[in-house]
Amino acid sequence: MEENSRPLDALNAARNKTVLIDLKNGLQYLGKLKAFDIHINVVLDEAEEQKDGETKRKLGTVFIRGDAITTISPA
Repeated sequence: MEENSRPLDALNAARNKTVLIDLKNGLQYLGKLKAFDIHINVVLDEAEEQKDGETKRKLGTVFIRGDAITTISPA
């Protein structure tokens, strides 16, 4: 099997790197991926809440429920 061919492998490769997370409510979170679980619940450090590409507020460390996430991509 190819390296990073499973979703959790791709997330593991992104650990400690900056990611952009899109949520179902239209908000985006930009931050360093610190941890995740099999439900794709994630913890971000140095997180910023964004809407329409603009930073709305700086949040620090946040926990995001996996069922609220639509996409996670490298920033």
